[in-house]
Amino acid sequence: MSFEKIIFGLALILGNVLPAQVLAEPDGSALTNMVLQDCGSCHGMTLKGGLGPALLPENLEALSVEAVAAIIRDGVGGTAMPPWKDLLSDEEVLWISRHLKSGTFVQGPGAAEN
Repeated sequence: MSFEKIIFGLALILGNVLPAQVLAEPDGSALTNMVLQDCGSCHGMTLKGGLGPALLPENLEALSVEAVAAIIRDGVGGTAMPPWKDLLSDEEVLWISRHLKSGTFVQGPGAAEN
């Protein structure tokens, strides 16, 4: 096999594998579970409030998706809200933010998996 064919084959393989890994959609099932369990431990298991404020769409209405993402990513100083940037990727933070704003976490089991 020629060197050019090997390089071409590797380019095809890497061209198909790497973008899929880099641009992979966040795991909605795992993130839903994390939100309901981890976030729910402070914000209430139904996200209606607890130690932390409610995370229902009407409570987040004034905030943009990006503002919600910044709170998740960086936490809120002087409160119990920790930064999650070391545990979640930017894509995962945005996924959670969009789903919090849309209310899919409170519409029943599995609602936010996609």
